[in-house]
Amino acid sequence: MANDERLDIFDASMNWTGTASRAEAHAKGLWHQTFHCWVIRPHDQAVLLQLRQQDKDTFPGKLDVSAAGHLLAGETVQDGVRELEEELGIPVDFEELHYCGVVPQECVIHEHLIDREFNHVFIHTSSRPLSDYRFQREEVSGLYFIAQDDFKKLVEGTIEQVEVEGIYVDDAAGAERADRRVVRLEDITPNTEEYYALLFDQLQ
Repeated sequence: MANDERLDIFDASMNWTGTASRAEAHAKGLWHQTFHCWVIRPHDQAVLLQLRQQDKDTFPGKLDVSAAGHLLAGETVQDGVRELEEELGIPVDFEELHYCGVVPQECVIHEHLIDREFNHVFIHTSSRPLSDYRFQREEVSGLYFIAQDDFKKLVEGTIEQVEVEGIYVDDAAGAERADRRVVRLEDITPNTEEYYALLFDQLQ
């Protein structure tokens, strides 16, 4: 994700106003578009979370949406499906996704990094085992399944923690290994109540 990538820029009502570099968009808090896709395991409806690399400029080392990325200038939301193959190694056709809707979110990380995004949210149902995923190690450090009900309770604050299982890249050994960890709300990238309301409504 080069900082000089060009993004379409919008006003707060999602009217297109021009383009800017990714670095400028974040520095000035300009509204831009992203693609979010949550992968759901069908037999138990568990949700796949990705663990962000420690060197990410936003929310390093946090658990996040299964696959996500910026839409570049001139791209449509359909182009965002590439994130599933780039980040998770799974080729998926756009027609296999379920569109939930778009949610505006803004996060002031510090005065020089203000992230204002229109998140286009999708769901993809897949029975692939974790061993089939080939995730992009420059972006992703691990993958974990969390029970949907536990995930909902965690973000609603009705439980304080939950144990998840998955795979983690041990950079020192240069290999993936099975991993189990306890997750709290502060371990997950923040999303608004509106965002989660949309997601969990569509998951049901």
